[in-house]
Amino acid sequence: MNINKNFLTFIFLSSLLVLLSACSSSTSSRSSDGGKATSGIKFSSLSELNYTSAPNTYHISPHDLLEIKVFQADELSQDVRVNPNGYISLPLIGKMKAAGLTQEQLQSAITSALKRTYLQNPQVSIFIKEYTNQRVTVSGDVKKSGIFPIRGEMTVLQAIAQAEGLDELAKPTEVILFRKSNKGQIKAYLLNLKDINSGANKDPYLQNEDKIIVQRSGARQWLKDIRINIPFIGAAK
Repeated sequence: MNINKNFLTFIFLSSLLVLLSACSSSTSSRSSDGGKATSGIKFSSLSELNYTSAPNTYHISPHDLLEIKVFQADELSQDVRVNPNGYISLPLIGKMKAAGLTQEQLQSAITSALKRTYLQNPQVSIFIKEYTNQRVTVSGDVKKSGIFPIRGEMTVLQAIAQAEGLDELAKPTEVILFRKSNKGQIKAYLLNLKDINSGANKDPYLQNEDKIIVQRSGARQWLKDIRINIPFIGAAK
């Protein structure tokens, strides 16, 4: 009798899983660029996203974190954060204005200052490690939802890494990127992280105020609940 009860329980759970999988697959439809259309959202073409590094016309802001390197002068190379008044302080140069300048303009200013004080032909490079005035939101089934500063040229995968990765129940094939267009229109893009990780699709660069939402797999939630209860079912006498 116990064997029959456990056997019938197994048949019931297996049948329910098949029905759940069928329902899950029938609620999604393919979009024109290969993504899935879910929840009635109209997704824009993935070809609209940026997959190459854009020309850097960003103007440095207070609290940005800069990595400044001077070739063959390690003592002058350092990470420096722009203070609230927009200034940075560098060895041999002292305080200088950084906020409002582009990377190229600040590089030129530092190069000119070093020529006057220390080096004959300084080679200066600047990398913006953290854009504190440019942020991206990551939410949904990630381990640490939140608003994160854009660090350098951040991609979708890098932003999810900032959120400490996907949660156990996340559905990596359904990640939605929301972006405001230049005309103020909110557009949605459906991303498949498995395709990005495999190289089938490229990893798009993010823009200020982008929002990423990682969907949850209902089937996996159900399976998790089943796993929790299986020991109890199996123990029934």
